[in-house]
Amino acid sequence: IDVVCLDMDGTVLDLHFDNLFWLEVLPRRWGEARGLDFEAAMALLRPRFDAKRGTLDWYCVDHWSDELGLDIPALKHELRAEIRYLDGAADFLDLLRGLGKRVLLTTNAHPLSLRVKNDHTGLARHFDQLVTSHEFGVPKEHPLFWQHLGRAYGVNAATTLFVDDSAAVLAAARAAGVAWIYQ
Repeated sequence: IDVVCLDMDGTVLDLHFDNLFWLEVLPRRWGEARGLDFEAAMALLRPRFDAKRGTLDWYCVDHWSDELGLDIPALKHELRAEIRYLDGAADFLDLLRGLGKRVLLTTNAHPLSLRVKNDHTGLARHFDQLVTSHEFGVPKEHPLFWQHLGRAYGVNAATTLFVDDSAAVLAAARAAGVAWIYQ
């Protein structure tokens, strides 16, 4: 294993922030702006969310700002104190660096979301590169992501370990020939 690619949310960072944002705060704010209670807002938002799941738009701050008429960047920034590492993640990242492994953060997060999380946690100090699928125009759920990653960052799938918490993303990595996969 020459390169270790790690997902961000649910692998390095706790999902608490994203769950709070998408499942509580955003629906509440969106509903309040429209005179809806939380349950009514979620009933209207859930199909919109489901329709975009697994696509680049699902992760796109610009898409959801336009779609929902909310300032998503400001809302994420407002909640930044809720962002935190998973227990042991920072130590694991330090261990990888100590072993001389090339370590890449590979995330579907929009660049703005990545910036908010990096600014709050200092993620960049643990990685050789922070890579977002938005650079390639295709989410990690698509095997084409790995072709782009290989060309842009010199990642050889045959000597790469990839860790992610999404079964769909791991299946795409497997289909693209990533040799070492861990959930």
